Amino acid sequence: MISEYAFLATGAGLVGLALLRLATSADLLMRVLGLNVLAVGIAMLLLVSGMGASGTDAVPQAFVLTGIVVLVGVTAVLLALAERIAEDRDE
Repeated sequence: MISEYAFLATGAGLVGLALLRLATSADLLMRVLGLNVLAVGIAMLLLVSGMGASGTDAVPQAFVLTGIVVLVGVTAVLLALAERIAEDRDE
């Protein structure tokens, strides 16, 4: 079985890479993608924090599921906004 430290390192790595992408990218689509990767990394860190000897606690799982649902809505709004900004730049 995979150690919880592997999940912790992967989550921290995803958060770090996403923050780097957000700080260095000028493209709006890459920033939206960076926000999605950041959300996945935070979800992994939340799940690792809820792991115990008897398995994963239900509360962090509920938070992660809620975060995924919110992320889908926020991504849709951000992509629509990025498309509108791109159209305004072309005019």
